[in-house]
Amino acid sequence: MTRPLFRLACGAAAAALALWLWPMPALRAAEQAVVLPAPALDPPGPGDLQSVVLAGGCFWGVQGVFQHTAGVVSAVSGYSGGSASTANYTAVTTGTSGHAEAVKVTYDPQRISYGRLLQIFFSVVHDPTELDRQGPDVGSQYRSAIFTTSDAQQAVAKAYIAQLTAAKAYGKPIVTTVASLPGFFVAEDYHQNYLTLHPRQPYIVFNDLPKIANLKELFAQDYLDKPTLVRRDQMAH
Repeated sequence: MTRPLFRLACGAAAAALALWLWPMPALRAAEQAVVLPAPALDPPGPGDLQSVVLAGGCFWGVQGVFQHTAGVVSAVSGYSGGSASTANYTAVTTGTSGHAEAVKVTYDPQRISYGRLLQIFFSVVHDPTELDRQGPDVGSQYRSAIFTTSDAQQAVAKAYIAQLTAAKAYGKPIVTTVASLPGFFVAEDYHQNYLTLHPRQPYIVFNDLPKIANLKELFAQDYLDKPTLVRRDQMAH
């Protein structure tokens, strides 16, 4: 598939960044990491692999963080919240498709708990107080959302949001929505493994590489230096 140039930006800001940020080293992520307590409710998971779909802004960075997380078997970029007919990048970028850019995280509950994944999601991946945006990216496709695959997952997510709210972990209300997964559509091939394949892309340098550094610093025991990349057979083709 031909890769467009700046059309691939997860926001209009990426084109501008390319003009003036390229020589600069990574300084800090657009969304700063927050040290958070672990979920009080985090029951042992079943023995088989589980999955949850997480939306927290541009899926390049969300995928990148979870690909560097131990216990995650796969992290696939895609779309969730809308219909199959609009599950493509062109439609999603209009902000009217109903979809959020999202990542399907498949994990081994014997190696990492669901609660731990949520802790990373709320601490490192994104700012859950930003409504319909993340950093430079604006639109409902960049909303904060958790699409669960079981009642147990939904209960843990809602309890954790309530816990963080009670602890006043952020200076503003958490706007993350929690809902049963309506469907997940794998994104175009050129979006998969994007952070690993384009480490010098200005958007990645400024917004996403610092998230990987934050993961390594705050969750050292969960950090993988070598990312678990999406295999060819997992892509949309």
